[in-house]
Amino acid sequence: AKRGIIVKRLSAIQNIGSMDILCTDKTGTLTEDKIVLVKHIDGLGQESEEVFLYSYISSVFHASIKNPLDAAVKEFKTIDISRYNKKDEIPFDYNRKRDTLIIEDSYQTTLITKGAPEEVINICSHYKDAKTPLDAELFQKIIEKYQELSKEGFRVLAVAIKEVDAEADYSKEDENDMIFKGFIAFLDPAKVSVSDTLRRLERYGIEIKVLTGDNEMVSQKIAHDIQLPVKGLLTGTEVNSMSDEVLKVKVEQTTIFCRISPDQKKRIISILQSNKHVVGYMGDGINDAPALKAADVGISVNNAVDVAKEAADLIMMNKSLADLVLGVIDGRKTFINTLKYLMMELSSNFGNMFSMAGASLFLPFLPMLPTQILFNNLVYDASQFAIPLDNVDKESIQKPVRFEISFVKRFMLLFGLVSSLFDFTTFAILFGVLHFSEHAFQTGWFLESLTTQSLVIFLIRTKKLPFLNSFPSTSLTLSMILAIFVGWGVTLLPIGKFFNFVALPAETLLIITIIVAVYLVLVETSKRWFYKRITTSML
Repeated sequence: AKRGIIVKRLSAIQNIGSMDILCTDKTGTLTEDKIVLVKHIDGLGQESEEVFLYSYISSVFHASIKNPLDAAVKEFKTIDISRYNKKDEIPFDYNRKRDTLIIEDSYQTTLITKGAPEEVINICSHYKDAKTPLDAELFQKIIEKYQELSKEGFRVLAVAIKEVDAEADYSKEDENDMIFKGFIAFLDPAKVSVSDTLRRLERYGIEIKVLTGDNEMVSQKIAHDIQLPVKGLLTGTEVNSMSDEVLKVKVEQTTIFCRISPDQKKRIISILQSNKHVVGYMGDGINDAPALKAADVGISVNNAVDVAKEAADLIMMNKSLADLVLGVIDGRKTFINTLKYLMMELSSNFGNMFSMAGASLFLPFLPMLPTQILFNNLVYDASQFAIPLDNVDKESIQKPVRFEISFVKRFMLLFGLVSSLFDFTTFAILFGVLHFSEHAFQTGWFLESLTTQSLVIFLIRTKKLPFLNSFPSTSLTLSMILAIFVGWGVTLLPIGKFFNFVALPAETLLIITIIVAVYLVLVETSKRWFYKRITTSML
């Protein structure tokens, strides 16, 4: 929360630390999210008030999904349209990529269609008026103007109309033989400051992929402006034509996916996941909800639509990739500190259970009483609350981290057996050499067990040499020292009788100290051997 990110689902903290691909929409993340209407022109580039009039009517009466482009049209300027009434609406969908309003006044009923230029132009038969056919030459000039606007970074919508008879209702089949009026062009400048953030994400092993509904020219222009390296580009039409097997290869070679529908976004994310990637998706619109659900970590923003926020795992208070970088770092730190506890606890518990089972074969009494075990766990577990506050080696957060159960198993077996080896050594000295009675033996093993468990965290928490190349946090150091102080103190104080502890002679305490010291040296040696033989992406 201090980083500006609210966590809705706790496992998302681990996922954001493991994320190696971030898929994002373009608007607001890579751009300034300040869409303004810049041009209203006919098909050949001349300013046209008529084009703006029809665009304004469409935006004002539009009642389906709200979008920032309609808001930009209404904010450009206000004109009097009081003589027009809305009669019907054919809503936008991602197959047609356009919407149509049926408007009437005292003279006529008119269909006004606004949407993706290539889709609108294809349903037109005339240009400007019903007397001018849209021939091949004129069609080509209009397409060239559209491409010119796109290459300059404008988001472009086309506008067409058609006079119709008054009817009870209208359908998509009425969108034909229309009159092409022109373009409205919007500008949403690239967020230049995002370039540094993208480079930081790259340094942390995260690849950016852009999934957008905009065309390829606008997408490439924005990528160029923010210095995003583009490996390849795919359109929604190309994605549809590919099998999953082909797409599995193509997604690895592609940075920009343009003219993409919500279902295609979801499919691309699923394909990336099948390629063993941990995928994040950042979006804030209704059409982003399927992708947010499908991603390993769905990321939305505080001002997103409710559906997007409901589908997301993380909510960013600001729509900024810079905040996301901090979230990634904290996610990796959280994952690694959780792993420290898991590795230590599993190896320690495995070793203790193995030791208890082995001791029962030759000892005439319990190696430790239930109350002593509970007290040991109470002191030891209380000290573990400091682990989430521990420092993390810089090298450990430079790349995505993954949970690998095979690594944890191997670690548990090796260090659990090392722990048991020294437990049996302690047993042999206390019972076989010193011939301790029941309570003295239990006190000795309690001290050895608590001390080794507490101190071994300093070795397990890092691949490096502890206290020389890697420093634990102050809170972790103090909590472990306090745990050992409490454990040893109780055995020497009168309260120890409650747990059936007895005061041990100084030479026995020295022997236990030596055992602990040798144990720590062997653990450090085993750790170095282990990491030379085992490769993992977890640390």
